[in-house]
Amino acid sequence: MRLMRFTASVAMSALVATSAFAQVVPQPQTAAGRLPSQQASGGQRAIPVATFALADGIIATVNDSIITGFDLNQRMRLVIALSGVEPNEENLPAIQQEALNALIDERLQAQEILEYKDLVITDAEVDQEIAAMAQEAGLAPDRYVAAFEQGGIRPSTLREYLRTSIAWRELVGGRFASRARVGRAEVEQTLRREAESAAKKRYRVGEIYIEAARVGGMQAAVNGAQQLVQQMIQGAPFQRVAEQFSAAPSAVRGGDSGWIIEGSVLPQLQQTFDNLEIGQLSNPIVVEGGVYIIYMIDKQSGTGATPMVQMKQVMIEAPEDAPADVVAAAAARLESLKPQMNCETMLPRAASEAGLLGADLGESDVANLVPNFQEFARSAQVGEISAPVRSPFGVHLLALCGRSLGGPQAATYRDIETRLQRQNLANLGRRYIRDLRSDALIEMK
Repeated sequence: MRLMRFTASVAMSALVATSAFAQVVPQPQTAAGRLPSQQASGGQRAIPVATFALADGIIATVNDSIITGFDLNQRMRLVIALSGVEPNEENLPAIQQEALNALIDERLQAQEILEYKDLVITDAEVDQEIAAMAQEAGLAPDRYVAAFEQGGIRPSTLREYLRTSIAWRELVGGRFASRARVGRAEVEQTLRREAESAAKKRYRVGEIYIEAARVGGMQAAVNGAQQLVQQMIQGAPFQRVAEQFSAAPSAVRGGDSGWIIEGSVLPQLQQTFDNLEIGQLSNPIVVEGGVYIIYMIDKQSGTGATPMVQMKQVMIEAPEDAPADVVAAAAARLESLKPQMNCETMLPRAASEAGLLGADLGESDVANLVPNFQEFARSAQVGEISAPVRSPFGVHLLALCGRSLGGPQAATYRDIETRLQRQNLANLGRRYIRDLRSDALIEMK
């Protein structure tokens, strides 16, 4: 069974000017005005035939695999088709550099895939992928492939691109799935951090990151980013540009980085977030190592989320005026029982022993708990049992059995777990290809 199906949006939209962003939010704009509409349409749009030519012959070798001028020409056309960028004299160098980098990575991926003999992507699977993408575009598969041919892209180029992409994602997903998992403590920590930041501003942004080292230096990154901004102003969909040109992990999601909390990013990015209105596209933002382009999808003044906990307790009654030795004896008894307690055994144990009272406190807003309970509720890990806690009613052992955020915008435990796993997997995949690059013999002719 396949571990991960290739995302069709990565390679469709050469036919239809559509964007996931366009369907749910206003279109990007800069101070100069709103971008042309990118709403989905059902008809066929021919891929522009690029007016460039490259001399054939070997232009690079990747270990024992060659890249020819024809290969680069084909990949440049594919980048143009998939991104929606119109080629011109100014942006052709950036397109060529991106295409060459993509080809080098693809050669390394293909060589690595060969090491896994059982990882074979059949023609039928590629056909299924093309059929699915064509269906999303509202076209028959043959017309979908024909649109690429109109742009000078051979069907074999498209098929091999898809074959390697599918196999690579399966390889990364299979190899790193266990390492990408996140522990309960990490999810809990993120939940707590987001709860503490509930009153802060939040920004849902699209990002394109141009890595300077990948494109030939910082000036090349700035120039390339400026060209991409102009292309998007002229109508290239943000999502497709991000998929083809961004070096950020969010590129696989069309640049959608999700919700970002105020103060959690670099100062120059935070300033941009504050200055952009919803639907605006930023100018290039230079940071250490590269350049960002930011698209403001949405803003919120605060989530309205509140920290919620699920707790259980056992208690020994001891009124507020109980003698100190009575309170001490109750605390000692509970302390001796603590190693035997957890969220599952606490209430049955209380019901079976004289003098113990058990209760399921349900889900509560931390702020609504009695003060002596709040400290434990804020700092404990899920599954943790407290030390004996004194209250006006007695001495308690508390069990933290769950944590979440309340409110209409609150992320669930599962939401955060999934988000962190995706981030981990994307970072592991990027590190994997970087390691392959560092170990490879890559020569430019």
